Amino acid sequence: MNDQKSNRPIMILLETLGKRWALRIMWELRNGPFTFRALQESCDMLSPTTLNARLGDLKSLGIIEHQSAGYQLTAKGLELAKVMISLTDWADREITPRARS
Repeated sequence: MNDQKSNRPIMILLETLGKRWALRIMWELRNGPFTFRALQESCDMLSPTTLNARLGDLKSLGIIEHQSAGYQLTAKGLELAKVMISLTDWADREITPRARS
């Protein structure tokens, strides 16, 4: 495998969603829009710098948009959220939760 980043769509998506907080932000937005501050609070007081960076990453792929009500998933984002919900259902059935220490 070479050191250059792949230009394949799946690799672009995985690279973006693999960044810290990207999936959590998408998950929070699955039920409707959030203001920046509300999204920050729902993400355990994520730093504004990191939140801005992740929002930019997700906006660049057309997964989220900013409207007067706040940040929300686009039609593409909602479609991707359905896939995430399917993954959640699978994980709930197939993965044993770790014991908390």
